[in-house]
Amino acid sequence: MLEKIKETAAFIKNIIQDTPDFAIVLGSGLGKLQDEVQPIRTIEYSDIPNFPQVTVVGHGGKLIYGILEGKKVLMMSGRFHYYEGYPMETVTFPFKVFHLLGIQNLLLSNASGGVNPNFQVGDIMLVKDHINMMPEHPLRGKNIDELGPRFVDMSEAYNKKMLQTAHDVAKENNIKVHEGVYVGLQGPTFETPSEYGLVRFIGGDAVGMSTVPEVIVAKHMGMDVFCISIITDLGGPEIAFAVSHEEVLNAANKAMPDVIKIVKGLVKNYN
Repeated sequence: MLEKIKETAAFIKNIIQDTPDFAIVLGSGLGKLQDEVQPIRTIEYSDIPNFPQVTVVGHGGKLIYGILEGKKVLMMSGRFHYYEGYPMETVTFPFKVFHLLGIQNLLLSNASGGVNPNFQVGDIMLVKDHINMMPEHPLRGKNIDELGPRFVDMSEAYNKKMLQTAHDVAKENNIKVHEGVYVGLQGPTFETPSEYGLVRFIGGDAVGMSTVPEVIVAKHMGMDVFCISIITDLGGPEIAFAVSHEEVLNAANKAMPDVIKIVKGLVKNYN
């Protein structure tokens, strides 16, 4: 696996010829963020050795290297999920590549279901912590010492300075944001009302099918992580209405202008 990671990193490095300041991952329906980048090079996933392929509607399938707010960014348009049938080492493969490229800062985005009664569809949540309820741990198995330690400190999974910078940007732009705990479940089914209730009971504010494995692996390698989540549906024992992937994408679309402002402000102001 390490040799594959090195091969992929060398391939990308040869194309971009630089070390990006940030890696940015676009979640479901968040592809419009890529329009904000002044592109220098675009690499299709299908052209990258050892790289998985995207299978989910609403996710692209390319790496975009360019400039955003004066900073060099490598944007991942389309991510991989455990529910697609990929093992965790495949889901998290790109992040190990980012580490070998020398990238220190990771910005993640996702769409999630809100269980906090104060949330509404279209709200933005800045993730302050997570609860991992996925059935496979991304660091299970023999540790790759070259990437990080066997036992990983998760006391600050989400960088507090990044979080505060995002809050400051939101305040300056009069954008309402929440701060909360994201719970990662396997998927691909949306949760039942009782499952949404369980997520709330264990301390979650929102639930989704991604992000947590990536964050764990990024922290294993010492990266600084930030995550912004769009609340695209609501659930709980007292809330039982149908939800579809199309509705998730539509809700993400409506929140996109504010998400873009926060991400651009964070990239500009975080050092």
